[in-house]
Amino acid sequence: MRYLKFILTAALFLMGCTLSVQAKRVKKADHAYVDLGLPSGTLWATYNVGASKPEEYGDYFAWGETKPKEVYNNITYKWGEDFTKYNFNDGLTTLLPEDDAATANWGSEWRMPTNEEQRELVEECQYQMTEVNGVFGAKFTGKNGNSVFFPAAGDRFGSDDNNKGIGCYWSSSFGEEREFLARSLDFNEERVYWYCISSRYDGYSVRAVRAK
Repeated sequence: MRYLKFILTAALFLMGCTLSVQAKRVKKADHAYVDLGLPSGTLWATYNVGASKPEEYGDYFAWGETKPKEVYNNITYKWGEDFTKYNFNDGLTTLLPEDDAATANWGSEWRMPTNEEQRELVEECQYQMTEVNGVFGAKFTGKNGNSVFFPAAGDRFGSDDNNKGIGCYWSSSFGEEREFLARSLDFNEERVYWYCISSRYDGYSVRAVRAK
């Protein structure tokens, strides 16, 4: 009887370990990504933070905030009108993990791209405006033939949805020209701009990246 009890206990333990390993594997593969063959090896997520497929807009975030909200302006901004963090005095030029919307929502393997990584995406990939399941956006195709789609989700200021048909995607890079600015990737029907500087108050889309 004791031997049978030992066998059952061992079996349950091994089953628990197997389930634990499986859970970890599922969690690790929660968010799909694509290898575009970029020189840096950066892997890009196939959909926005807050979405579950490429054509969904997902959530909007003010720069340095990790949750969507109803109103986007200087009054509701986490770091206030005086920019108590990421300013000319503290020397922070890239978002820390705790202020990174991708890391906070998807886990430590993910983060927002730097503006330099957005530049690499634009310069190393072919750019084409197209539709996926009726949703307008930009398709970036790497030299290896793999591609990633960014919906033109516009942005949010105040409580309004603005500029549908235009893509506005935050980087993790501070806009060094003014304290109220951060760098972003923007695109429209005519061209893509990786060097934009935008108001940190605005609600923009976030597309996450991870290391290979």
